[in-house]
Amino acid sequence: MLESQLAALAEAPAGVTAALETVGGFDAALVAGFARVSEPQGAALAGLAAAVAGSPLAEAAAAAVAKVNTGAVGVAELTALAAARAALLGAVHDALLEQADNALGRNRIEWAVEPAAALPSPVAAGSRAWLGELAVAGWRGVDHELVSAADRTVESLLADPTLRRLAVLLDGFSAELGGCAPIATMDRVPARRWADLWTRALLLSWRGAESAAAEAVSGRLLPLGVDVHEHGTAVQAQVYGVLETAGGPVRRVRLSVAAAKVDTIVGPAIWQLLGGHKQLLTALAEHRALELTEMPLAATGDLLWDDDRAKAGEAADPFVTATVQLPRAQAPAAAPLDRDPIHLAEPVVLEGYRFREGALEMGAQRIRVELDALPSAGPLTPVAVTNSSAMIGLLRWDGDWSLRPLAVRRKVKTALTVLHNGDWALGPTDAKVSKAQAKSGDAVAVLRERAGRLLRK
Repeated sequence: MLESQLAALAEAPAGVTAALETVGGFDAALVAGFARVSEPQGAALAGLAAAVAGSPLAEAAAAAVAKVNTGAVGVAELTALAAARAALLGAVHDALLEQADNALGRNRIEWAVEPAAALPSPVAAGSRAWLGELAVAGWRGVDHELVSAADRTVESLLADPTLRRLAVLLDGFSAELGGCAPIATMDRVPARRWADLWTRALLLSWRGAESAAAEAVSGRLLPLGVDVHEHGTAVQAQVYGVLETAGGPVRRVRLSVAAAKVDTIVGPAIWQLLGGHKQLLTALAEHRALELTEMPLAATGDLLWDDDRAKAGEAADPFVTATVQLPRAQAPAAAPLDRDPIHLAEPVVLEGYRFREGALEMGAQRIRVELDALPSAGPLTPVAVTNSSAMIGLLRWDGDWSLRPLAVRRKVKTALTVLHNGDWALGPTDAKVSKAQAKSGDAVAVLRERAGRLLRK
C-alpha cells in the first residue's frame, strides 16, 4: 500500500455521511420504540423513506412510515423499514468498497447467485413476532420477560438445520439483551449494534434455506494472516489467503473456524479449542501453504473448512504472498445481506511507514491502526506494531478507514523478526508466555477432565 493509495482513501465518497446520518436517525427511533411515535421519531422515519424514494422500496417504505405514525405497527411495516435501512447501508458499503478497489487497483468478482426459490419457513414466523415486540417496546422498554419470550422461538429454530443461522443470531441477540436488562437503567444504549442485529434477524427470517457451496476446489492456499475474534463464550479464527488452482484465476479467499469456550480460557490457550483443525494450525504456526482437495468454496469467497481435505505443505512467506500474489488475486463478491460497511475487511501490505500518536503515516497521509484489537492469543503487541517496518493488515471502515494488524516485520537488535497472529497456533513460542502458562495450569485440560468426570457419572 502506497502513499498515493492512502490519499485516495482520505475522503469518504459522496453521500456516505448523509446516508449514515439517516440510518442513525432510524436507530435512535428504535431506542424509544414505536408504541407511540414522537415528532423526532416521525422525522427520522420520514427521512428513511425519502432516502429510498428512488428505489423499488419506495412505495413499501412510504406506506410503512404512514402506518407506523398512526400506531399501526405490523410485521410487514417493520420488514419494509428494515429493508430500507439495509439498502442504505448496502449503498454505503458498495461506495466504500469501490473506493478501496479503485485505490488498490483490484478487480472483483460480480455477485451472480440467484436468490433461493424456497419459501420462508413457517417456524421463522415466531422470530418475526418477537422482533416486532422489540421494535414496539424499544430498547429502553426491554425487560427480562420480553427477552425470555424468545426462548421457545430459538428452540424451534435450532431444531431445523436450515434455520441454524437465524437461530444462532437470535440466541446471541437475546442473551445480549438479557445481560443488559432492564435496559431502561443503562446509561448508554448500543443503538447501532442492536439495530444491526434486529435488521439482520428480521430479513433472515424471510429467506428460504441457505444455498449450498458453489463449487469444490483443489489447489494451493497461501495464508496471508489470521484475525482472531474472542468473546466470553466463543472464539473464531478467520484466515485470509490467496488460492491458486490449476488452470483457474488466482482468488482471494477466507475461511473461518470457531469453538465454544468459557471466559476462563483466554490468551494462547484458546488455540487448544481449535485443535481439531491440525493441518490449518500447523500452516499458521509454521508459515506453510495448504494443499486443498475438493474443498467447498462459497460464492462469497469463503472456504467451508474441512481439515481432512487439507494438508500442510511447503513453506510460504505471507509477506511474499501479499506482495506478489495479492495484487493480482480476484476479490470475492459480497452477499446481499453482508453489504454493510462493518463487514469490510480488505487484506493489504504496507512498507516504508512511521508511527505517530497511534496512527500510521506515509508521507502526508495518516491512517488509524487498531492497536486495541490485537489478540492476546498471539505475539503481536502495540510495541511490536509501532516499531515495525512492514505490516500485513485488514483495511476496515468504522466511520473512517483503519488498519487491523495481522502480521508485522521488525528489527530486534540487528535481526529482522516476523510476528504473526497465528504464530502460537501450536503453542506459545515466547519463553516468558510459555512459563506463565505452565505456572497457571492448563485450563482447557482441567475443564475437559471435569466435563469427562461429570459425563461418566
